[in-house]
Amino acid sequence: MAKLRLALAQHDFSVGAVAANAARVGDLIAQARTGGAALVAFPELTLSGYPPEDLLLRPSFLAACDSQLAALAAATHGIAALVGHPHSEGEVFNAASLLRDGRVECTAHKQALPNYGVFDDKRYFRPGHESVTTVIDGVTVGLLICEDVWQPEPMAQAAAAGAELVVVVNASPWDEAKQAERAAVLQARARETGCAIAYLNLVGGQDEVVYDGASMLVNGDGSIAARAPAFVDALLWAEFDPATRTLSAENWPLAADSSIEATLYAALVRGTRDYIDKNGFDGVLLGLSGGIDSALTLALAVDALGAQRVTAVMMPTRYTSQLSLDGARAQAEQLGVDYHVISIEATYESFVDALTPAFAGKGADTTEENLQSRIRGVMLMALSNKHRRLLLATGNKSEMAVGYATLYGDMCGAYAPLKDVYKTVVYRLARWRNTAGMTSPSAVESREEPQFRDTALLRIPKSRSPIPEEVIDRPPSAELRDNQTDQDSLPPYDELDAILARFIEGEQSQADIVAQGFDADTVRRVVRLVLLNEFKRRQSAPGPRVTTRAFGRERRYPITSGWR
Repeated sequence: MAKLRLALAQHDFSVGAVAANAARVGDLIAQARTGGAALVAFPELTLSGYPPEDLLLRPSFLAACDSQLAALAAATHGIAALVGHPHSEGEVFNAASLLRDGRVECTAHKQALPNYGVFDDKRYFRPGHESVTTVIDGVTVGLLICEDVWQPEPMAQAAAAGAELVVVVNASPWDEAKQAERAAVLQARARETGCAIAYLNLVGGQDEVVYDGASMLVNGDGSIAARAPAFVDALLWAEFDPATRTLSAENWPLAADSSIEATLYAALVRGTRDYIDKNGFDGVLLGLSGGIDSALTLALAVDALGAQRVTAVMMPTRYTSQLSLDGARAQAEQLGVDYHVISIEATYESFVDALTPAFAGKGADTTEENLQSRIRGVMLMALSNKHRRLLLATGNKSEMAVGYATLYGDMCGAYAPLKDVYKTVVYRLARWRNTAGMTSPSAVESREEPQFRDTALLRIPKSRSPIPEEVIDRPPSAELRDNQTDQDSLPPYDELDAILARFIEGEQSQADIVAQGFDADTVRRVVRLVLLNEFKRRQSAPGPRVTTRAFGRERRYPITSGWR
């Protein structure tokens, strides 16, 4: 029996951009047909983008998706195309339709609707009730959608209907554990059924969620035939041999660095770039303090957008050290960004003078510290408005967890690249970026296919470090009072992050954490701070979700709660 040639469109399809998404689908169908593919597959909800959220409640949006699907079907000849879309027929389904010979030949409805973590499928969709199969070039192919493959029943149904190959289209977000989990699930389904699996995943950033692609081919015996790199747009070619139920990749790009630091950094870069570009901003600006968080954020911004689209602003006061001034300037000059120094000392003094009568009888405390931060926030927002550059907040997950951040101050910003990155991981990423990261974090070996090359190769000379070593090595400090360090107010970050990860990602009780050797008073204090500061996090900027339990879309705790 002849082999089945297929193409997997590991591409980005933006939420709400129905016409543009359809145009890209049409272009990729043409490429796949020219390349001899019998089948080209597209990710989950390609036409609407994923997740479309309450756009699905608008009849006009659903009608636009239906219209574009019909137009694509009418133009599809000489190839079969599997396209994800919302399907409205009284009720709304998460669907994937096979287009062939000028018509919609069949439609699969997603059966397993996830309603955990970042997923809200049950809010919008009704479940399908059967697995769909079709015959392409003599091969029986099962059609499944994302969560369907995480449950055994849908794939078992497809196998019972004669499927030899199952194509699974996905919008599966990245986190630090997800790629290993996916591989284990796919291998289990293949071994259970004997079916080979072509697993296609969406790529790109959408608000707080980042999709990594990392598509896979799994043979019928459960062995992995190929893995695509993360965060790279590519049309991936493959062949299926029905005699052996094996798949083979054709010139798939290879990741230059597949370490967790490289992949995490690429996730942050992709999330930042897509947020800025999809929302139509000319560039970004940020406050550059001479500290590690703003330094890493600046490097990420330059890697995502290029130096010409990034502005950094140092806003010193009497408490700003020479080390901070020198470190910020050195990094800005090294990266070639637009750089400004705007002292806020006079503004701070004027605020204090104006408030002194109302503060009579009260000594200086965190009020004066927060005032400095809020002045900086006002300055940065003014620059953002004037220059149409979106403001990046530079705080990390450790700070956001315990409230070590100032509302309307350093929390100002429309996007926070490090929002889901613990402080200890910030240090790891900074060191990685200065050493192993001397090429693009999502760089690939192109295998002579120029379309695979990353479109945002780093513009930093390979012989130089983008983050000054003295910034990495210094003790972290907010520099809002004399001789201040973070550890005046917080436990050491190694200890703090270990407790936070157990309480937040692990959902462990205080007693369980103490039983693992942590000081009981410290655990109680950290947990108390986490619970007290939910109100701050509700007002924080969105940022890319990269852990298994991100604040905001995923971890949803009440602000007002008597539970301790």
